[in-house]
Amino acid sequence: MRRAVCPGSYDPPTNGHLDILERAAGLFDEVVVAVLINKSKKGLFTVEERIELLAESAAHLPNVRIDSWHGLLVDYCRQHDVQAIVKGLRAVSDFDYELQMAQMNSSLVDVETVFIPTSPEYSFLASSLVKEVAMFGGDVSALVPPFVLERLHARLAEKRAESEGGADR
Repeated sequence: MRRAVCPGSYDPPTNGHLDILERAAGLFDEVVVAVLINKSKKGLFTVEERIELLAESAAHLPNVRIDSWHGLLVDYCRQHDVQAIVKGLRAVSDFDYELQMAQMNSSLVDVETVFIPTSPEYSFLASSLVKEVAMFGGDVSALVPPFVLERLHARLAEKRAESEGGADR
């Protein structure tokens, strides 16, 4: 079985992520979306919430499953018999960083990295930008699936309420 992993934080999942997942699903027998856990970063969504959002986003892809991982990605690959890491590339700057990571990973375990160029309509798209634009009331409805948009607006409203409530104290 040809198995690949698509690692990332997915905070939140975007249409750009889905584009890469759909294309990877056409290339491999199984694609694992690995939500990487970074204890030093505080995400907008919990890992469990991101897994739920990704599961709903990828529900139409029968060969895609969602998982999470804390530690080195190469250890995940080794433990789960993964032969390839799929990375989406938006720009040359992504390639510079990802090439180094790919070379490091292949020096640690027998795994190949497959680069998929992002579709032009998503070349600017990053989860951090989606969160920032949405936080300031910008329209991100074309950048994320509808249910992600709903959860994003709800979470940002919670954050605003928390910060306003905290200011009164």
